[in-house]
Amino acid sequence: MSRLLALIRKEFLALLKDPRSRFVIIGPPIIQLVVFGYAATFDVTDVPLAVYNESGGGAARDLVARFDGSPNFRRVAMIASDAEIAPLIDNRTALVVLHIGPTFSRDLLRDGHASVQVILDGRDSNTALITLGYASTIVNTFSAQWAKEHGGGGAAARLEVRSWFNPNLQSRWFIVPGIIGILTLVVTMLVTALSVAREREQGTFDQLLVTPFHPWEILVGKAAPGFIIGVAESTLIIAAAVFWFRVPLVGDLVTLYTGVVLFVLAAIGVGLMISSLAVTQQQALLGAFLFLVPAIILSGFSTPIANMPAAVQTITYIDPLRYFLVVLRGTFLQGASFRLLIDQFWPMALIAVTTLTTAAALFRRRMY
Repeated sequence: MSRLLALIRKEFLALLKDPRSRFVIIGPPIIQLVVFGYAATFDVTDVPLAVYNESGGGAARDLVARFDGSPNFRRVAMIASDAEIAPLIDNRTALVVLHIGPTFSRDLLRDGHASVQVILDGRDSNTALITLGYASTIVNTFSAQWAKEHGGGGAAARLEVRSWFNPNLQSRWFIVPGIIGILTLVVTMLVTALSVAREREQGTFDQLLVTPFHPWEILVGKAAPGFIIGVAESTLIIAAAVFWFRVPLVGDLVTLYTGVVLFVLAAIGVGLMISSLAVTQQQALLGAFLFLVPAIILSGFSTPIANMPAAVQTITYIDPLRYFLVVLRGTFLQGASFRLLIDQFWPMALIAVTTLTTAAALFRRRMY
């Protein structure tokens, strides 16, 4: 028992002696608590709503007013023609379009019932289903009130639903493309984060420093395996998503792999920064997970970024997975063009350049 206690004491001393080790013990739980507490919510509020009201009657205005008065919806546009619907949903300016036909009020007064259409962005099936529940509640409340005031029976207004990009609102179509990004990030980060730390633990990094290699050559040598493995991992999971899970890939591969390459480079840059700062593989592993957990939560994989507090939304702009998920779901479900996804490509490229440059500077400082 005394030998066991001495060994335990030695491990604690080795772990707590290094300031970076102390930080990774205390820092990650606090950061994850804050991230989970504020960002990980499945409540859907403030949903962007576009209204296409072709009816000029009082009943239609009353129904629109109920949507405007709901805390779950926020009107962002009034639509005047069918051609305006697609751009709003494609750009995610609106997640819901309320379409009231030209005969809505007349049909209610004449027949006692009418139809109203709700068009949903089905790329995020979880948000779409919750939003559909909110819309159904509002329409049902309107129907009950109308029937009570006009002596009618049954439902006065019937809700007709149409989900774009994911007609059956299958959650697998939403989740599987996101898993591609998460697994690619995990594998690439771990491969690169452990590379230099492993060399230091084995004592071969000092031998590498006395070789005639330039810092950028060492950087490329460390980054190349991670890049190859990351792209190969993405390819394997993309193939599984299409041929095994039957998720439709309606976009083109050039657009998809542009996103893959930029994302893998950004992940490699972060991994190499962690690896250059870590002394041991344990520190590198903990540092990688310190980045991975918030990156996944803040990416919008399961929780819409729009529902997060404004301060947390600002932090998500430095998360490369945030942009890659938009590329994945856009190419898989929407068939988004290269031009439409440029706003997602250049932030990943900027993150990659910044992290790789910082990693190179850290390598140069170690060598000189």
